[in-house]
Amino acid sequence: MSKSIFSAPHFNNEEAAFAFIEERLWPDGPVCPHCGVVDRAGRLKGKSNRPGLWKCYACRKPFTVKVGTIFEDSHIAMRDWLTAIHLLCSSKKGVSSNQLHRTLGITLKSAWHMSHRLREAMAIHGPQEPMGGMGKVVEADETYMGKRKGKPTGRSTFVTGFGWTQPAARIPTERKIMALVERGGKARSFHVESVNLKTARHLLQENVSPDSSLVTDEAAIYTRPGWMFREHHTVNHGEEEWVRDWAHTNTVEGYFSIFKRGIKGTYQHCKEKHLHRYLAEFDFRYSNRVALGVNDNARADRALKGSVGKRLTYRTTRQQQAPHS
Repeated sequence: MSKSIFSAPHFNNEEAAFAFIEERLWPDGPVCPHCGVVDRAGRLKGKSNRPGLWKCYACRKPFTVKVGTIFEDSHIAMRDWLTAIHLLCSSKKGVSSNQLHRTLGITLKSAWHMSHRLREAMAIHGPQEPMGGMGKVVEADETYMGKRKGKPTGRSTFVTGFGWTQPAARIPTERKIMALVERGGKARSFHVESVNLKTARHLLQENVSPDSSLVTDEAAIYTRPGWMFREHHTVNHGEEEWVRDWAHTNTVEGYFSIFKRGIKGTYQHCKEKHLHRYLAEFDFRYSNRVALGVNDNARADRALKGSVGKRLTYRTTRQQQAPHS
């Protein structure tokens, strides 16, 4: 009978948890966050010193591997952080804060903040390599989150297909999402202010290689931006055309399906100002999936390495508005 992965020492022992994190974040030895000197520190041991404490011999200041990461100033045990990372990275549709609260035995407020810190670790900030390239296919599509007026709150959180065929049916409070998915590759999704030609052109130009083949539905916002690429194929969903040879948007719609099931089934509610964090979480899991050779352990390691340089305070999480593309 195989052992549970959570029987590993770093999920049960605090010193082992710190050693596990240090091995991945400090491959060349401990790095002092105060003076930047590498491998000139000694571990402080003894009952009076907390686990994971080091002292730099260059600047004489103490530090831990938590400094400068999402773990800084957190009083939650590092073994619980590692458990939460593995749970969030290995669950296809996410793990709710309530579930982390019950599993880890921490307060709901702490679990909620922990979840957002982990999503920040999964997020990629700054310029990225263009998607696609010669011989590659990139699909683009959009979806909407919102409730129809007068409908029971139990109905679908998402509405799709409105805006092109039925402009009058648009929902004033809907949240607009655009996604780009490379077939056999990664996904990038964006919470946008409006779905229009300008937004589509900007996202495609900034994120997709012009050598790519672009596939979209018949929406007019993709017609002119499609000229920037090697070729642009469309499928007419309005005429119930879903696949024509290799032209289809099933891949990006599959991504949306996973995201919608996660929001509706696991998280159930998502404030608009936090939507970009949830999108980053689903982008990360999709872009680091088993089909691309990344298993649960490797995915958790990548999230752990992404924690560096991403402080996220409770006040910031509560008050900062999401940057709209």
